[in-house]
Amino acid sequence: MLKLFRIIAGRKQKTFESKTPRLEPVDIFVSHLGIDFRVHVKRSSKAKRYTLRIRAASQDLILSMPERGSIRAATEFAQRHSAWIYERMTKLPKNTPFLEGSVLPFKGVEHIILKADSLRGTTMSVCIDGVWYLVVHGDTAHISRRITDFLRKQARAELVAAVQRHTGFLGVAARRVTLKDTTSRWGSCSSAGALNFSWRLVMAPPFVLEYLAAHEVAHLKHLDHSTAFWDLTRQLDPNMDNAEAWLKKFGHILHRYGKTD
Repeated sequence: MLKLFRIIAGRKQKTFESKTPRLEPVDIFVSHLGIDFRVHVKRSSKAKRYTLRIRAASQDLILSMPERGSIRAATEFAQRHSAWIYERMTKLPKNTPFLEGSVLPFKGVEHIILKADSLRGTTMSVCIDGVWYLVVHGDTAHISRRITDFLRKQARAELVAAVQRHTGFLGVAARRVTLKDTTSRWGSCSSAGALNFSWRLVMAPPFVLEYLAAHEVAHLKHLDHSTAFWDLTRQLDPNMDNAEAWLKKFGHILHRYGKTD
């Protein structure tokens, strides 16, 4: 009888656990002063309460909720904090599309996009009377694409060169170098030795790009963030602390260039 009770009790426990609510990430909307804000809701096994955070790079709102929370409670929580959402979202830097006259950083130096009269020609960085310009040729409708292509091309050249310097020093080889436009990380290294970087690094000062190359090359030796990894990264780039500090303070700003509101 005792054995039967244990089996039944075990089944009840299993049935009870299976009723734990499941939720795919969903979007809700809250309003403040006539402005609607989209909030991305995610259920988290680690969340003990409802929390809100803003991802500056992607300029979106994330609400984390406990596993047993409800969308209704999440919506009420977000609406109670609508003034907080409004204050911080409206203070985020505005996006800067790649248009004639727009100002953007290239290798850490502010450049003004200048449209040339000719329809054909290479996009280039030039200094005129102490002012730096990115001169772009072609129709106005093609400016954004041409500027993006130029930045990606320059980023690839700079990153490949930096990776080759560091892999040559260590006597290792990267399988390939790929450029992406990610918001969650500036670089990554796969277990197969493939390195990935954000092309937006070319807008940062050169020492920042150099550090990211060293960081990912160090992962070819240590695919973790152990003490040995950080010691090797510092050996490759003694300026890593300054680069980390720059990324923490200014990195998110790079994501607003080339985008429209």
